[in-house]
Amino acid sequence: MSYAIIETGGKQVRVEPGRFYDIELLPVEADEKVTIDKVLLVKHEDDIHVGQPWVEGATVEGTVLRHFRGRKVIVYKMRPKKKTRKKRGHRQEITRLMINSIALNGSVIAESSDVQKETPVLVSESPSEAGAGESE
Repeated sequence: MSYAIIETGGKQVRVEPGRFYDIELLPVEADEKVTIDKVLLVKHEDDIHVGQPWVEGATVEGTVLRHFRGRKVIVYKMRPKKKTRKKRGHRQEITRLMINSIALNGSVIAESSDVQKETPVLVSESPSEAGAGESE
């Protein structure tokens, strides 16, 4: 399993190809590709590359799925016995980013198609569970 730790929006995020992450707003339109070169760490199989502060030649490529606003956070300030109250709300602007690939020195070490091949999905119902509720 390969992953990378990137910095975006002042936060550090552990990302894997084939997954999506909600990060701070990026100034990019939806369905456009984004390349992030602020990579702090790359792990591929048993190889670990740690940057000081960034890993040289490492990039993470992703596609912006959509932009939206997060849940509302209520900020309520009150000073007791002073009749001072402030109630404010805040909704953070968020970008949903799908990670396509992780590259190191120009060669792609992990792609989203690799993840789909490794993890097969089996959806089946056993015969004993299927008819259990109908016998009464």
